[in-house]
Amino acid sequence: MAVAESRPNNVPVRKARPAAKPAGKTRATLNMRIQPDLRILIDRAAEVAGQNRTDFVLDAARKAAQTTLLDQVHLKLSPTAFKAFVQRLDAPPQPNQRLRKSLETLAPWE
Repeated sequence: MAVAESRPNNVPVRKARPAAKPAGKTRATLNMRIQPDLRILIDRAAEVAGQNRTDFVLDAARKAAQTTLLDQVHLKLSPTAFKAFVQRLDAPPQPNQRLRKSLETLAPWE
């Protein structure tokens, strides 16, 4: 928090900092309350990751949101379509050129 000149009665006045805006992107504000020990933990982890607190928390929240949403895939199939789907999953792969090449190629560590 930057402090500007003092008022005549010696009360400091906050000087507003211009918000950094990424080029062409607008950002919304997200405020939250946090326990001091959790904030310290997040700050330590952010420092180790080479990020500031905001970027660290946003990155973690984005990853958690994506994982949550990707885990919620719901397929609605008729009983016949579901049976066909399960049969395809359970069936062994049909031989093809890409599969043969993959099986014949040594792994990089071999």
